[in-house]
Amino acid sequence: MNTLTHYINGQAVESRSERFSDVLNPATGAIIAHVPMGTVDEIDEAVQVAKAAFPAWSGLTPLRRARVLGKFKQLLERHADELAALITAEHGKTLSDAMGEVTRGIEVVEFACGGPHLLKGEVTENIGGSIDSHSLRQPLGVVAGITPFNFPAMVGLWMFPVALACGNTFVLKPSERDPSAALFLAGLLQQAGLPQGVFNVVQGDKEAVDALLTHPDVQAISFVGSTPIARYIYATGAANGKRVQALGGAKNHMVVMPDADLEKAADALMGAAYGAAGERCMAISIAVAVGDEVADALIERLAPRVQALKIGAGDDPEIEMGPLISGHHRDTVRAYIDQGVAEGARLVVDGREPRVLSKGCENGFFLGGSLFDQVTPQMRIYQEEIFGPVLGVVRVKTYREAVDLINAHQYGNGTAIFTRDGDSARMFAHEIQVGMVGVNVPIPVPMAFHSFGGWKNSLFGDHHMHGPEGVRFYTKLKTVTSRWMSGIRTGADFVMPTMK
Repeated sequence: MNTLTHYINGQAVESRSERFSDVLNPATGAIIAHVPMGTVDEIDEAVQVAKAAFPAWSGLTPLRRARVLGKFKQLLERHADELAALITAEHGKTLSDAMGEVTRGIEVVEFACGGPHLLKGEVTENIGGSIDSHSLRQPLGVVAGITPFNFPAMVGLWMFPVALACGNTFVLKPSERDPSAALFLAGLLQQAGLPQGVFNVVQGDKEAVDALLTHPDVQAISFVGSTPIARYIYATGAANGKRVQALGGAKNHMVVMPDADLEKAADALMGAAYGAAGERCMAISIAVAVGDEVADALIERLAPRVQALKIGAGDDPEIEMGPLISGHHRDTVRAYIDQGVAEGARLVVDGREPRVLSKGCENGFFLGGSLFDQVTPQMRIYQEEIFGPVLGVVRVKTYREAVDLINAHQYGNGTAIFTRDGDSARMFAHEIQVGMVGVNVPIPVPMAFHSFGGWKNSLFGDHHMHGPEGVRFYTKLKTVTSRWMSGIRTGADFVMPTMK
C-alpha cells in the first residue's frame, strides 16, 4: 500500500503525523493509498521553507521566472496522459474528462508565461511641474492554495502558476480524497528548474487548513469548494489579516427560450448536467423552460438520453459517466433525490439504482442520471447545491419570470441562455446577477486570459481567479511619485502640495 508524502523544499518528506486517511478508487471502492493528515509543525515547516525561498525567487527577473513556467508547460503537455490517469484513478471521472481538466490547467500556465507583460506598471510623465508618477505590482510573499476534490489538477493550476509568475512562493494543500496529482505537479516543477522551496505541498484536513489560515507568514489564501467552507475560509483568513479569494458553491440555471434549437439545447444539458457525474461547480443543475411546450419538448428529448447514459469506470473508453467521489457523497445525492420525490417533483428518470457496465465495480460509488420535472423554487432540490448527476426542469411562462427566478437565488456562479434572438441574449447578459454567463454555451468557463468567479454566495473576497484578476490578487500595488531637483532652489513650501 502506497503511503503518500508531503513535498517540502524540493523533496518528498514523510509525515510525522499519527493520523492518516484512505485514498479510494471510487470506481471499485478499493483503498489505493494512505495520505497523512499534516500537523501544525509540518505546515509551519513548509511555510518557513517558502519564506526563506521568497527573496531569491522574487528577486529574479519576471522573464527568468516565466522561462521556468515555460519549461513546466512543456512537461505538462508531455506527461498529460499520466496526469489524467492519476486523476481518473482517484477521482473517478472519465479519462477524456480528466484530459480536458489538464488542458484547461495548461492554458493558465500558458497565460502565466506572459508574466513579464502582465507585471508592467503605468507611468504618467509630468503630472506636476517636473514630477512623474509610476506604479509597480510587487509580490506578496508566501501564499497558499486549498483545492477541492473535483478538479485535483486544474484548480491548483489556476492558482500557483500565476502566483509564481508574480514572484510569490507557494504552499498547496490538496484535497485528501485525491492528493496524488499535486505531488505529480510538484515533480514536474522540479524538473522544470524551479528552485527548492518555491513550491511546496502539504497533505491534511481541517487541522492543516486552519494552520495555513492562522499562520502569520502566509499572506494570502486561495480556495475553491463548498459555500459553507468558503465562508469559513474567508472569515478566518480575513480575521488573521490575509488576502482571501474563496470560491463557493453554485446552482447554475440554463434558460431555454421558445426560439432555441431544442436538439442542441438538450445535447448541451446532457453534457453540462451529467458530465463528471455532476461534480462541477459549473454544472447546469436547473433547466428553466420558458413555456410548457418548451418544457415538454425538452423532457421528451432528455429522458431517453439520460436513461441511456453509459455508467462505469472512468478508464473504460466506452463510459460516459463515472462514479461519485465517495460512498458518503453518493448517499447524500441519493437522499436529495428522495427529498425531491417527497416534495412533489416528478421524477422522470430515476438514477438511484444504476446499471454499471464495467466489470469489477460492484463496490463503486455509482449513481445513474436523474431527471426531475415540475421543480419549484420552494423545493430543497432547487434551493441547494446537490453536486451530483441530477437535473431539474423548472417551468416559467416568460423571459422576465426566468430572469427574476435566477436573480433571486442565493448563488450566482454560472448561467446560460439558449436562444436565436440577439436582443434576448444581450438583455440577459446585462440583467442577470451572475458572475459567468453563456449565450448558447452551457458551461461558460472563461479562458485563462479572462478571470473565473461568481457573485453572491458563490464568491467571498474581491478578486476572481486567474487572468488579470489573478495577477491583481497575487500582487500589491505601489505608486511612486518622484521629482528630480533642477534649477534654482526656491525654499520650503508650507502649504498642502497640489499639482499645478
